[in-house]
Amino acid sequence: LFSLAVRGSEGLYMVNGPPSFTESTAFQRDSGKNCKAVAFSKDGSLFAWCNGEKVNIVNVTRAGLLHSFDLPKTVCLQFSPKNNVLATWQAYATAKDGTAGVPNLQLHDLRTGKCLKSFTQKKMQNWCPCWADDESICARNVNNEVHFFENNNFNTIANKLHLQKVSDFVLSPGAQPAKVAVYVPGSKGAPSFVRLYQYPNFGGPQSALANKSFFKADKVTMLWNKKATAVLVIASTEVDKTGASYYGEQTLHYLAANGESAVVQLPKNGPIYDVAWSPNSVEFCAVYGFMPAKATVFNLKCDPVFDFGTGPRNAAYYSPHGHILVLAGFGNLRGQMEVWDVKNYKLISKPVASDSTYFAWCPDGEHIVTATCAPRLRVSNGYKIWHYTGSVLHSYEVPSDEEMWQVFWQPFLDGVFPERAVKYQAVPSEVPSAAPRPAQAYRPPALRNKPVTSSKLHEDEPPQNMKPHPGGSDKPLSKTALKNQRKHEAKKAAKQEAKADANQGPAQVKTPQNALQNTVPALTTGDPEVDKKIKNLKKKLKAIEQLKEQAAAGKQLEKNQVEKIQKEAALLKELEDLELGV
Repeated sequence: LFSLAVRGSEGLYMVNGPPSFTESTAFQRDSGKNCKAVAFSKDGSLFAWCNGEKVNIVNVTRAGLLHSFDLPKTVCLQFSPKNNVLATWQAYATAKDGTAGVPNLQLHDLRTGKCLKSFTQKKMQNWCPCWADDESICARNVNNEVHFFENNNFNTIANKLHLQKVSDFVLSPGAQPAKVAVYVPGSKGAPSFVRLYQYPNFGGPQSALANKSFFKADKVTMLWNKKATAVLVIASTEVDKTGASYYGEQTLHYLAANGESAVVQLPKNGPIYDVAWSPNSVEFCAVYGFMPAKATVFNLKCDPVFDFGTGPRNAAYYSPHGHILVLAGFGNLRGQMEVWDVKNYKLISKPVASDSTYFAWCPDGEHIVTATCAPRLRVSNGYKIWHYTGSVLHSYEVPSDEEMWQVFWQPFLDGVFPERAVKYQAVPSEVPSAAPRPAQAYRPPALRNKPVTSSKLHEDEPPQNMKPHPGGSDKPLSKTALKNQRKHEAKKAAKQEAKADANQGPAQVKTPQNALQNTVPALTTGDPEVDKKIKNLKKKLKAIEQLKEQAAAGKQLEKNQVEKIQKEAALLKELEDLELGV
Protein backbone atom coordinates (compact mmCIF):
# COMPACT_ATOMS: atom_id res chain seq x y z
CA LEU A 1 0.00 0.00 0.00
CA PHE A 2 1.10 3.56 -0.57
CA SER A 3 -0.11 6.79 0.97
CA LEU A 4 -0.83 10.43 0.27
CA ALA A 5 0.39 12.86 2.97
CA VAL A 6 -1.89 15.84 3.67
CA ARG A 7 -0.86 18.96 5.63
CA GLY A 8 -3.22 21.77 6.58
CA SER A 9 -5.09 23.56 9.35
CA GLU A 10 -6.71 20.20 10.21
CA GLY A 11 -3.24 18.83 11.04
CA LEU A 12 -0.94 16.36 9.33
CA TYR A 13 -2.21 12.93 8.31
CA MET A 14 -1.89 10.24 5.66
CA VAL A 15 -4.54 8.78 3.39
CA ASN A 16 -4.26 5.29 1.93
CA GLY A 17 -4.02 5.25 -1.85
CA PRO A 18 -6.41 3.43 -4.20
CA PRO A 19 -8.63 1.56 -3.76
CA SER A 20 -9.54 2.30 -0.09
CA PHE A 21 -8.75 6.06 0.38
CA THR A 22 -9.17 5.68 4.15
CA GLU A 23 -6.97 7.43 6.72
CA SER A 24 -3.75 5.48 7.23
CA THR A 25 -3.24 3.83 10.62
CA ALA A 26 0.53 3.52 9.96
CA PHE A 27 0.88 7.22 10.79
CA GLN A 28 -0.65 8.75 13.91
CA ARG A 29 -2.34 12.05 12.92
CA ASP A 30 -0.57 15.15 14.31
CA SER A 31 -3.44 17.56 14.97
CA GLY A 32 -1.28 20.63 15.60
CA LYS A 33 -1.99 23.66 13.43
CA ASN A 34 1.66 24.66 13.23
CA CYS A 35 3.19 22.01 10.98
CA LYS A 36 5.61 23.89 8.72
CA ALA A 37 7.94 21.29 7.19
CA VAL A 38 7.48 17.70 6.00
CA ALA A 39 9.56 15.24 3.97
CA PHE A 40 9.56 11.61 2.86
CA SER A 41 12.80 9.74 2.27
CA LYS A 42 13.58 8.85 -1.36
CA ASP A 43 12.37 5.24 -0.92
CA GLY A 44 9.28 6.33 1.04
CA SER A 45 10.16 4.31 4.17
CA LEU A 46 10.90 7.28 6.47
CA PHE A 47 8.86 10.41 7.14
CA ALA A 48 9.94 13.57 9.00
CA TRP A 49 7.95 16.62 10.05
CA CYS A 50 8.30 19.66 12.29
CA ASN A 51 5.19 20.53 14.30
CA GLY A 52 6.50 23.80 15.79
CA GLU A 53 7.89 22.02 18.84
CA LYS A 54 10.10 19.18 17.59
CA VAL A 55 11.33 17.51 14.41
CA ASN A 56 10.04 13.93 14.48
CA ILE A 57 11.14 11.03 12.26
CA VAL A 58 9.05 7.87 11.90
CA ASN A 59 9.44 4.64 10.00
CA VAL A 60 6.23 4.54 7.94
CA THR A 61 6.37 0.80 7.25
CA ARG A 62 6.83 -0.18 10.91
CA ALA A 63 4.95 2.77 12.42
CA GLY A 64 7.62 3.57 15.00
CA LEU A 65 9.24 6.84 16.12
CA LEU A 66 12.96 6.78 15.20
CA HIS A 67 14.21 10.16 16.45
CA SER A 68 13.00 13.44 17.80
CA PHE A 69 15.15 16.60 17.55
CA ASP A 70 14.58 19.76 19.55
CA LEU A 71 14.50 22.18 16.58
CA PRO A 72 11.13 24.00 16.84
CA LYS A 73 11.88 26.65 14.17
CA THR A 74 12.72 24.23 11.36
CA VAL A 75 11.16 25.27 8.04
CA CYS A 76 12.93 22.87 5.62
CA LEU A 77 13.74 19.16 5.86
CA GLN A 78 15.40 16.70 3.51
CA PHE A 79 16.67 13.13 3.69
CA SER A 80 19.87 12.00 1.97
CA PRO A 81 19.20 9.44 -0.84
CA LYS A 82 20.18 6.38 1.24
CA ASN A 83 18.57 7.58 4.49
CA ASN A 84 21.87 8.09 6.36
CA VAL A 85 21.44 11.83 6.99
CA LEU A 86 18.58 14.24 7.67
CA ALA A 87 19.25 17.88 6.78
CA THR A 88 17.26 20.58 8.65
CA TRP A 89 17.23 24.33 8.00
CA GLN A 90 16.01 27.15 10.28
CA ALA A 91 15.80 30.81 9.30
CA TYR A 92 19.13 32.54 9.95
CA ALA A 93 19.14 35.22 12.64
CA THR A 94 21.97 37.43 13.85
CA ALA A 95 22.53 37.82 17.57
CA LYS A 96 21.00 40.84 19.36
CA ASP A 97 24.37 42.61 19.60
CA GLY A 98 24.81 42.33 15.82
CA THR A 99 27.38 39.54 15.92
CA ALA A 100 27.07 36.47 13.68
CA GLY A 101 24.21 34.16 14.49
CA VAL A 102 24.43 30.48 15.31
CA PRO A 103 24.78 27.92 12.46
CA ASN A 104 21.28 27.17 11.17
CA LEU A 105 21.80 24.20 8.79
CA GLN A 106 22.16 20.91 10.65
CA LEU A 107 23.07 17.47 9.30
CA HIS A 108 21.93 14.63 11.58
CA ASP A 109 23.16 11.03 11.51
CA LEU A 110 19.98 8.94 11.37
CA ARG A 111 21.61 5.85 12.87
CA THR A 112 22.87 7.52 16.05
CA GLY A 113 20.69 10.67 16.13
CA LYS A 114 23.82 12.80 16.60
CA CYS A 115 24.46 16.06 14.77
CA LEU A 116 27.24 15.39 12.23
CA LYS A 117 27.86 19.01 11.28
CA SER A 118 26.33 22.51 11.49
CA PHE A 119 26.78 25.13 8.78
CA THR A 120 25.72 28.75 8.45
CA GLN A 121 23.36 28.98 5.46
CA LYS A 122 21.76 32.42 5.22
CA LYS A 123 19.59 31.96 2.13
CA MET A 124 16.66 29.60 1.96
CA GLN A 125 17.14 29.19 -1.80
CA ASN A 126 19.29 26.10 -2.53
CA TRP A 127 19.67 25.61 1.23
CA CYS A 128 20.13 21.85 1.09
CA PRO A 129 23.42 20.11 0.27
CA CYS A 130 23.15 17.84 -2.79
CA TRP A 131 24.10 14.18 -2.59
CA ALA A 132 25.01 11.75 -5.34
CA ASP A 133 22.51 8.86 -5.36
CA ASP A 134 25.00 6.53 -3.61
CA GLU A 135 26.01 9.26 -1.08
CA SER A 136 29.68 8.93 -2.09
CA ILE A 137 29.81 12.71 -2.54
CA CYS A 138 27.85 15.64 -1.19
CA ALA A 139 28.13 19.21 -2.45
CA ARG A 140 27.07 22.70 -1.38
CA ASN A 141 27.57 26.17 -2.81
CA VAL A 142 29.63 28.37 -0.44
CA ASN A 143 30.52 31.95 -1.46
CA ASN A 144 30.26 31.15 -5.17
CA GLU A 145 32.36 27.98 -5.09
CA VAL A 146 31.13 24.40 -4.86
CA HIS A 147 32.53 22.43 -1.90
CA PHE A 148 32.53 18.62 -2.13
CA PHE A 149 32.53 16.20 0.81
CA GLU A 150 33.08 12.46 0.48
CA ASN A 151 31.30 9.58 2.27
CA ASN A 152 29.38 11.95 4.58
CA ASN A 153 32.56 13.21 6.23
CA PHE A 154 31.65 16.89 6.61
CA ASN A 155 34.75 17.91 8.55
CA THR A 156 37.01 17.75 5.50
CA ILE A 157 36.40 19.46 2.16
CA ALA A 158 37.55 16.80 -0.32
CA ASN A 159 37.35 19.04 -3.40
CA LYS A 160 36.46 22.54 -4.54
CA LEU A 161 35.12 23.71 -7.88
CA HIS A 162 36.22 27.30 -8.21
CA LEU A 163 35.15 29.41 -11.22
CA GLN A 164 34.55 33.17 -11.39
CA LYS A 165 31.25 33.01 -9.52
CA VAL A 166 29.23 29.81 -9.50
CA SER A 167 25.69 30.91 -8.82
CA ASP A 168 24.05 27.47 -9.15
CA PHE A 169 24.96 23.81 -9.68
CA VAL A 170 23.15 20.49 -10.12
CA LEU A 171 24.59 17.01 -9.50
CA SER A 172 23.71 14.30 -11.99
CA PRO A 173 21.34 11.51 -10.92
CA GLY A 174 22.13 7.79 -11.10
CA ALA A 175 25.28 5.74 -10.74
CA GLN A 176 28.92 6.82 -10.56
CA PRO A 177 30.91 8.63 -11.84
CA ALA A 178 29.02 11.72 -10.70
CA LYS A 179 28.82 14.72 -13.02
CA VAL A 180 28.05 18.31 -12.08
CA ALA A 181 26.46 21.09 -14.13
CA VAL A 182 27.47 24.61 -13.03
CA TYR A 183 26.07 28.00 -14.00
CA VAL A 184 28.21 31.14 -13.99
CA PRO A 185 26.28 34.37 -14.71
CA GLY A 186 27.83 36.83 -17.16
CA SER A 187 29.15 40.16 -15.98
CA LYS A 188 30.43 43.35 -17.65
CA GLY A 189 29.39 42.32 -21.13
CA ALA A 190 30.75 38.77 -20.83
CA PRO A 191 28.29 35.95 -21.58
CA SER A 192 26.84 33.59 -18.96
CA PHE A 193 27.81 29.94 -19.30
CA VAL A 194 26.89 26.45 -18.15
CA ARG A 195 29.63 23.81 -17.93
CA LEU A 196 29.49 20.09 -17.28
CA TYR A 197 32.30 18.42 -15.29
CA GLN A 198 32.96 14.88 -14.19
CA TYR A 199 33.87 14.66 -10.51
CA PRO A 200 36.69 15.25 -9.48
CA ASN A 201 38.23 16.59 -12.76
CA PHE A 202 37.94 20.35 -12.25
CA GLY A 203 41.35 21.49 -13.59
CA GLY A 204 40.74 24.46 -15.89
CA PRO A 205 38.37 24.93 -18.85
CA GLN A 206 39.90 22.00 -20.82
CA SER A 207 38.67 19.53 -18.19
CA ALA A 208 35.01 20.42 -18.80
CA LEU A 209 32.91 17.75 -20.56
CA ALA A 210 30.80 20.42 -22.27
CA ASN A 211 30.39 24.17 -22.30
CA LYS A 212 27.58 26.45 -23.52
CA SER A 213 27.72 30.20 -23.29
CA PHE A 214 24.82 32.58 -23.91
CA PHE A 215 23.72 36.14 -23.38
CA LYS A 216 20.25 37.00 -22.10
CA ALA A 217 20.23 35.14 -18.78
CA ASP A 218 19.30 36.52 -15.36
CA LYS A 219 18.61 33.02 -14.09
CA VAL A 220 18.81 29.50 -15.40
CA THR A 221 17.12 26.18 -14.66
CA MET A 222 19.27 23.10 -15.33
CA LEU A 223 17.59 19.74 -15.85
CA TRP A 224 19.58 16.48 -16.05
CA ASN A 225 18.00 13.52 -17.77
CA LYS A 226 17.70 10.30 -15.76
CA LYS A 227 20.68 8.60 -17.44
CA ALA A 228 22.89 11.69 -16.84
CA THR A 229 23.84 11.93 -20.52
CA ALA A 230 22.49 15.45 -21.14
CA VAL A 231 21.26 18.67 -19.51
CA LEU A 232 18.56 21.07 -20.66
CA VAL A 233 19.12 24.70 -19.69
CA ILE A 234 16.24 27.18 -19.60
CA ALA A 235 17.85 30.62 -19.59
CA SER A 236 15.52 33.49 -18.74
CA THR A 237 15.70 37.25 -18.37
CA GLU A 238 13.47 39.14 -15.95
CA VAL A 239 12.55 41.74 -18.57
CA ASP A 240 11.87 41.32 -22.28
CA LYS A 241 13.67 44.27 -23.87
CA THR A 242 11.42 44.12 -26.96
CA GLY A 243 8.35 44.52 -24.74
CA ALA A 244 6.74 41.50 -26.40
CA SER A 245 6.28 39.47 -23.22
CA TYR A 246 5.31 40.16 -19.63
CA TYR A 247 7.28 37.05 -18.60
CA GLY A 248 10.71 38.23 -19.76
CA GLU A 249 12.52 36.19 -22.41
CA GLN A 250 13.44 32.51 -22.30
CA THR A 251 15.71 30.37 -24.45
CA LEU A 252 16.23 26.62 -24.30
CA HIS A 253 19.72 25.12 -24.64
CA TYR A 254 20.87 21.51 -24.83
CA LEU A 255 24.23 20.20 -23.53
CA ALA A 256 25.39 16.60 -23.75
CA ALA A 257 28.08 15.00 -21.60
CA ASN A 258 29.87 14.02 -24.85
CA GLY A 259 30.47 17.73 -25.59
CA GLU A 260 27.61 18.40 -28.03
CA SER A 261 25.53 21.51 -27.48
CA ALA A 262 22.71 23.27 -29.32
CA VAL A 263 19.99 25.88 -29.03
CA VAL A 264 16.59 24.17 -29.21
CA GLN A 265 14.67 25.94 -32.01
CA LEU A 266 11.10 26.53 -30.87
CA PRO A 267 8.75 27.25 -33.81
CA LYS A 268 6.53 29.70 -31.90
CA ASN A 269 7.58 32.94 -30.20
CA GLY A 270 6.75 33.62 -26.57
CA PRO A 271 7.51 32.32 -23.07
CA ILE A 272 8.78 28.81 -22.30
CA TYR A 273 6.32 27.64 -19.63
CA ASP A 274 7.68 24.18 -18.92
CA VAL A 275 10.24 21.63 -20.08
CA ALA A 276 10.26 17.98 -18.96
CA TRP A 277 12.56 15.06 -19.73
CA SER A 278 10.95 11.74 -20.55
CA PRO A 279 12.10 9.07 -18.06
CA ASN A 280 13.55 7.21 -21.09
CA SER A 281 16.19 10.04 -21.29
CA VAL A 282 16.05 10.22 -25.11
CA GLU A 283 13.16 12.68 -25.51
CA PHE A 284 11.91 15.85 -23.86
CA CYS A 285 8.74 17.89 -24.09
CA ALA A 286 8.60 21.70 -24.18
CA VAL A 287 5.49 23.87 -23.66
CA TYR A 288 6.05 27.31 -25.16
CA GLY A 289 4.73 30.27 -27.16
CA PHE A 290 2.11 32.94 -26.60
CA MET A 291 -1.30 31.49 -25.73
CA PRO A 292 -2.63 29.20 -27.07
CA ALA A 293 0.71 27.52 -26.32
CA LYS A 294 2.40 24.87 -28.42
CA ALA A 295 3.80 21.63 -27.00
CA THR A 296 6.40 19.58 -28.86
CA VAL A 297 8.41 16.45 -28.12
CA PHE A 298 12.06 16.65 -29.27
CA ASN A 299 14.74 13.97 -29.60
CA LEU A 300 18.40 14.23 -28.55
CA LYS A 301 19.25 15.90 -31.87
CA CYS A 302 16.79 18.63 -30.84
CA ASP A 303 14.60 17.71 -33.84
CA PRO A 304 10.82 17.73 -33.30
CA VAL A 305 9.33 14.23 -33.06
CA PHE A 306 5.68 15.07 -32.36
CA ASP A 307 3.86 18.38 -32.23
CA PHE A 308 0.72 18.49 -30.04
CA GLY A 309 -0.55 21.62 -31.82
CA THR A 310 -1.81 24.57 -29.77
CA GLY A 311 -4.02 24.67 -26.69
CA PRO A 312 -4.58 26.23 -23.24
CA ARG A 313 -1.61 24.69 -21.42
CA ASN A 314 1.46 25.70 -19.44
CA ALA A 315 2.79 22.46 -17.93
CA ALA A 316 3.94 18.96 -18.95
CA TYR A 317 4.16 15.89 -16.70
CA TYR A 318 5.52 12.49 -17.78
CA SER A 319 4.30 9.44 -15.88
CA PRO A 320 7.01 7.64 -13.82
CA HIS A 321 7.36 4.96 -16.52
CA GLY A 322 7.36 7.58 -19.30
CA HIS A 323 4.57 5.98 -21.33
CA ILE A 324 1.98 8.71 -20.64
CA LEU A 325 2.31 12.49 -20.87
CA VAL A 326 -0.13 14.98 -19.36
CA LEU A 327 -0.26 18.49 -20.83
CA ALA A 328 -2.13 20.83 -18.49
CA GLY A 329 -3.16 24.45 -18.07
CA PHE A 330 -3.11 25.45 -14.40
CA GLY A 331 -2.62 28.77 -12.59
CA ASN A 332 -4.35 31.44 -14.67
CA LEU A 333 -5.77 28.78 -17.04
CA ARG A 334 -8.88 26.68 -16.43
CA GLY A 335 -7.28 23.37 -15.53
CA GLN A 336 -7.80 21.48 -18.79
CA MET A 337 -5.62 18.35 -19.01
CA GLU A 338 -4.75 16.30 -22.08
CA VAL A 339 -3.58 12.77 -21.31
CA TRP A 340 -1.49 11.29 -24.17
CA ASP A 341 -0.15 7.81 -24.84
CA VAL A 342 3.32 8.84 -26.02
CA LYS A 343 4.26 5.47 -27.51
CA ASN A 344 1.47 5.72 -30.09
CA TYR A 345 0.76 9.48 -29.77
CA LYS A 346 -2.93 8.90 -29.12
CA LEU A 347 -5.10 11.07 -26.88
CA ILE A 348 -6.46 9.04 -23.93
CA SER A 349 -8.64 11.56 -22.07
CA LYS A 350 -9.29 15.26 -21.52
CA PRO A 351 -10.30 15.76 -17.88
CA VAL A 352 -10.67 19.20 -16.28
CA ALA A 353 -9.31 19.97 -12.79
CA SER A 354 -10.31 23.59 -12.33
CA ASP A 355 -8.59 25.82 -9.72
CA SER A 356 -5.75 23.30 -9.25
CA THR A 357 -2.56 24.61 -7.70
CA TYR A 358 -0.78 21.22 -7.62
CA PHE A 359 -0.49 18.14 -9.83
CA ALA A 360 1.52 14.95 -9.29
CA TRP A 361 1.72 11.46 -10.74
CA CYS A 362 1.40 8.61 -8.27
CA PRO A 363 4.50 6.34 -8.28
CA ASP A 364 2.32 3.49 -9.68
CA GLY A 365 2.01 5.34 -13.02
CA GLU A 366 -1.78 4.84 -12.97
CA HIS A 367 -3.10 7.56 -10.67
CA ILE A 368 -2.84 11.33 -10.40
CA VAL A 369 -3.53 13.81 -7.60
CA THR A 370 -4.65 17.39 -8.23
CA ALA A 371 -5.13 19.79 -5.34
CA THR A 372 -6.25 23.32 -4.52
CA CYS A 373 -4.05 24.58 -1.71
CA ALA A 374 -3.60 27.74 0.36
CA PRO A 375 -2.05 30.28 0.26
CA ARG A 376 -2.32 30.21 -3.58
CA LEU A 377 -6.11 29.84 -3.28
CA ARG A 378 -7.86 30.10 0.05
CA VAL A 379 -11.32 28.84 -1.00
CA SER A 380 -12.45 25.33 -2.01
CA ASN A 381 -9.26 23.75 -0.69
CA GLY A 382 -9.08 20.01 -1.22
CA TYR A 383 -7.68 17.27 -3.44
CA LYS A 384 -8.87 14.79 -6.07
CA ILE A 385 -7.36 11.44 -7.00
CA TRP A 386 -7.87 10.51 -10.65
CA HIS A 387 -7.19 7.58 -12.90
CA TYR A 388 -5.40 8.83 -16.01
CA THR A 389 -8.37 7.73 -18.14
CA GLY A 390 -10.23 10.73 -16.70
CA SER A 391 -12.24 9.18 -13.83
CA VAL A 392 -12.23 10.85 -10.39
CA LEU A 393 -11.82 7.98 -7.91
CA HIS A 394 -11.74 10.02 -4.68
CA SER A 395 -12.41 13.62 -3.78
CA TYR A 396 -12.02 15.53 -0.51
CA GLU A 397 -12.77 19.17 0.23
CA VAL A 398 -11.90 20.72 3.61
CA PRO A 399 -14.64 22.53 5.60
CA SER A 400 -15.03 26.18 4.58
CA ASP A 401 -13.25 27.49 7.72
CA GLU A 402 -10.22 25.22 7.22
CA GLU A 403 -7.27 25.29 4.81
CA MET A 404 -5.14 22.70 3.02
CA TRP A 405 -1.48 23.64 2.53
CA GLN A 406 0.16 20.65 0.89
CA VAL A 407 -0.50 17.15 -0.44
CA PHE A 408 2.11 14.75 -1.82
CA TRP A 409 2.51 11.06 -2.60
CA GLN A 410 4.73 8.72 -0.63
CA PRO A 411 7.63 8.07 -3.07
CA PHE A 412 8.92 4.66 -4.15
CA LEU A 413 12.13 3.57 -5.84
CA ASP A 414 12.04 2.81 -9.57
CA GLY A 415 10.99 -0.71 -10.43
CA VAL A 416 8.67 -1.23 -7.42
CA PHE A 417 5.59 -0.76 -9.65
CA PRO A 418 5.61 -2.55 -13.02
CA GLU A 419 4.56 -0.66 -16.17
CA ARG A 420 1.04 -1.61 -17.25
CA ALA A 421 -0.56 -1.52 -20.67
CA VAL A 422 -2.28 1.77 -21.51
CA LYS A 423 -6.07 1.82 -21.10
CA TYR A 424 -8.30 4.08 -23.18
CA GLN A 425 -11.67 3.24 -21.62
CA ALA A 426 -12.52 5.36 -18.54
CA VAL A 427 -12.11 3.34 -15.34
CA PRO A 428 -15.40 2.93 -13.38
CA SER A 429 -15.77 5.28 -10.40
CA GLU A 430 -18.10 5.66 -7.42
CA VAL A 431 -17.58 9.44 -7.42
CA PRO A 432 -20.12 11.33 -9.56
CA SER A 433 -18.20 13.40 -12.09
CA ALA A 434 -19.23 17.02 -11.79
CA ALA A 435 -18.63 18.24 -15.31
CA PRO A 436 -17.90 21.96 -15.15
CA ARG A 437 -20.52 24.07 -16.93
CA PRO A 438 -18.99 25.66 -20.02
CA ALA A 439 -18.68 29.38 -19.44
CA GLN A 440 -21.00 31.27 -21.77
CA ALA A 441 -19.52 34.16 -23.71
CA TYR A 442 -21.05 37.53 -22.88
CA ARG A 443 -23.60 38.68 -25.47
CA PRO A 444 -24.94 42.23 -25.52
CA PRO A 445 -28.75 42.51 -25.11
CA ALA A 446 -29.28 43.45 -28.76
CA LEU A 447 -27.81 40.12 -29.93
CA ARG A 448 -29.36 37.80 -27.37
CA ASN A 449 -32.28 36.53 -29.46
CA LYS A 450 -30.30 36.21 -32.66
CA PRO A 451 -28.48 33.11 -33.90
CA VAL A 452 -24.96 32.68 -32.48
CA THR A 453 -22.16 33.33 -34.93
CA SER A 454 -18.96 31.79 -33.69
CA SER A 455 -15.90 33.99 -33.92
CA LYS A 456 -12.50 32.65 -32.95
CA LEU A 457 -9.63 34.86 -31.89
CA HIS A 458 -7.17 32.34 -33.29
CA GLU A 459 -7.23 29.04 -35.13
CA ASP A 460 -6.04 26.10 -33.06
CA GLU A 461 -3.27 24.06 -34.67
CA PRO A 462 -3.96 20.31 -34.72
CA PRO A 463 -1.42 17.75 -33.43
CA GLN A 464 0.95 16.37 -36.08
CA ASN A 465 3.62 13.71 -36.22
CA MET A 466 6.98 15.27 -37.05
CA LYS A 467 8.87 12.01 -37.61
CA PRO A 468 10.23 11.63 -41.17
CA HIS A 469 8.16 9.28 -43.38
CA PRO A 470 9.71 5.83 -43.76
CA GLY A 471 9.68 6.19 -47.56
CA GLY A 472 11.11 9.70 -47.83
CA SER A 473 14.30 11.02 -46.33
CA ASP A 474 12.92 14.53 -45.87
CA LYS A 475 13.24 15.65 -42.27
CA PRO A 476 10.32 17.68 -40.93
CA LEU A 477 11.00 21.34 -41.61
CA SER A 478 14.78 21.19 -41.69
CA LYS A 479 16.50 24.47 -42.58
CA THR A 480 16.58 23.56 -46.28
CA ALA A 481 12.93 22.50 -46.25
CA LEU A 482 11.96 25.76 -44.59
CA LYS A 483 13.98 27.71 -47.15
CA ASN A 484 12.34 25.88 -50.05
CA GLN A 485 8.91 26.29 -48.50
CA ARG A 486 9.44 30.03 -48.17
CA LYS A 487 10.76 30.31 -51.75
CA HIS A 488 7.73 28.41 -53.02
CA GLU A 489 5.35 30.64 -51.07
CA ALA A 490 7.16 33.78 -52.18
CA LYS A 491 6.86 32.73 -55.87
CA LYS A 492 3.18 31.94 -55.35
CA ALA A 493 2.69 35.36 -53.77
CA ALA A 494 4.49 37.08 -56.64
CA LYS A 495 2.26 35.27 -59.20
CA GLN A 496 -0.91 36.25 -57.33
CA GLU A 497 0.32 39.81 -57.11
CA ALA A 498 1.07 39.94 -60.83
CA LYS A 499 -2.49 38.75 -61.55
CA ALA A 500 -3.88 41.39 -59.23
CA ASP A 501 -1.79 44.05 -61.02
CA ALA A 502 -3.17 42.96 -64.38
CA ASN A 503 -6.77 43.00 -63.19
CA GLN A 504 -6.72 46.26 -61.28
CA GLY A 505 -6.50 49.87 -62.39
CA PRO A 506 -3.64 52.10 -61.21
CA ALA A 507 -5.74 53.57 -58.43
CA GLN A 508 -5.97 50.19 -56.67
CA VAL A 509 -2.42 48.91 -56.98
CA LYS A 510 -1.77 46.23 -54.40
CA THR A 511 1.91 46.20 -53.49
CA PRO A 512 3.85 42.95 -53.65
CA GLN A 513 4.91 43.49 -50.05
CA ASN A 514 1.32 43.26 -48.95
CA ALA A 515 0.74 40.11 -50.96
CA LEU A 516 3.87 38.61 -49.46
CA GLN A 517 2.73 39.45 -45.98
CA ASN A 518 -0.64 37.81 -46.54
CA THR A 519 0.67 34.53 -47.87
CA VAL A 520 4.03 33.94 -46.22
CA PRO A 521 3.72 33.11 -42.52
CA ALA A 522 5.64 35.49 -40.25
CA LEU A 523 8.57 33.22 -39.52
CA THR A 524 11.49 34.45 -37.49
CA THR A 525 14.91 33.58 -38.84
CA GLY A 526 16.35 32.82 -35.42
CA ASP A 527 18.93 35.59 -35.87
CA PRO A 528 17.81 38.77 -34.01
CA GLU A 529 19.95 41.00 -36.29
CA VAL A 530 18.31 39.65 -39.47
CA ASP A 531 14.85 39.92 -37.87
CA LYS A 532 15.59 43.57 -37.10
CA LYS A 533 16.60 44.28 -40.72
CA ILE A 534 13.45 42.56 -42.00
CA LYS A 535 11.32 44.67 -39.64
CA ASN A 536 12.96 47.90 -40.86
CA LEU A 537 12.52 46.93 -44.52
CA LYS A 538 8.83 46.22 -43.95
CA LYS A 539 8.49 49.62 -42.29
CA LYS A 540 10.05 51.35 -45.32
CA LEU A 541 7.85 49.41 -47.75
CA LYS A 542 4.76 50.38 -45.75
CA ALA A 543 5.77 54.05 -46.01
CA ILE A 544 6.20 53.67 -49.82
CA GLU A 545 2.76 52.08 -50.01
CA GLN A 546 1.24 55.11 -48.25
CA LEU A 547 3.08 57.53 -50.60
CA LYS A 548 1.75 55.64 -53.63
CA GLU A 549 -1.78 55.90 -52.26
CA GLN A 550 -1.33 59.67 -51.80
CA ALA A 551 -0.02 59.99 -55.38
CA ALA A 552 -3.00 58.01 -56.67
CA ALA A 553 -5.31 60.40 -54.80
CA GLY A 554 -3.75 63.28 -56.80
CA LYS A 555 -1.36 64.69 -54.21
CA GLN A 556 1.82 66.35 -55.56
CA LEU A 557 4.82 64.49 -54.13
CA GLU A 558 8.18 66.00 -53.12
CA LYS A 559 11.35 65.01 -55.01
CA ASN A 560 12.68 62.88 -52.13
CA GLN A 561 9.31 61.08 -51.86
CA VAL A 562 9.42 60.17 -55.58
CA GLU A 563 12.95 58.83 -55.06
CA LYS A 564 11.68 56.72 -52.16
CA ILE A 565 9.06 55.10 -54.40
CA GLN A 566 11.72 54.31 -57.02
CA LYS A 567 13.67 52.28 -54.42
CA GLU A 568 10.74 49.90 -53.85
CA ALA A 569 11.92 47.10 -56.18
CA ALA A 570 15.41 47.04 -54.59
CA LEU A 571 13.94 46.95 -51.07
CA LEU A 572 11.60 44.10 -52.03
CA LYS A 573 14.51 42.11 -53.45
CA GLU A 574 16.52 42.68 -50.26
CA LEU A 575 13.55 41.64 -48.10
CA GLU A 576 12.99 38.46 -50.10
CA ASP A 577 16.69 37.54 -49.85
CA LEU A 578 16.68 38.05 -46.09
CA GLU A 579 13.45 36.06 -45.56
CA LEU A 580 14.74 33.19 -47.68
CA GLY A 581 18.04 33.23 -45.79
CA VAL A 582 20.10 33.75 -48.98
